[in-house]
Amino acid sequence: MEDKVLRKLFLGFIQIHILHHAKEHPIFGAWMLEELKEHGYNMSSGTLYPILHSMEYDGLLLKEERNVDGKIRKYYTTTEKGNLVLIEARKKAYELFGEIKDEKSQ
Repeated sequence: MEDKVLRKLFLGFIQIHILHHAKEHPIFGAWMLEELKEHGYNMSSGTLYPILHSMEYDGLLLKEERNVDGKIRKYYTTTEKGNLVLIEARKKAYELFGEIKDEKSQ
């Protein structure tokens, strides 16, 4: 049960990571998997790609297909809606971090 709760909680963090990087430059799945792994999120492509597709469906990401070495690679960038969601998520994350941080010092 604890694992399931943490997965739900971390899904939001993962989506914020995706928005952050997709705003900086176009991202693709394999690169994003490695980036998330560097932050301690070990997930499979079978977990990541549905998240990317869902974020695209929700209007947060825009997908562009490019031919890379004869293969089609899907790159994602943030939409205007995705940028606005990222701004709001950052505000909430900073606020939450401030509360959690203050909790330790009490």
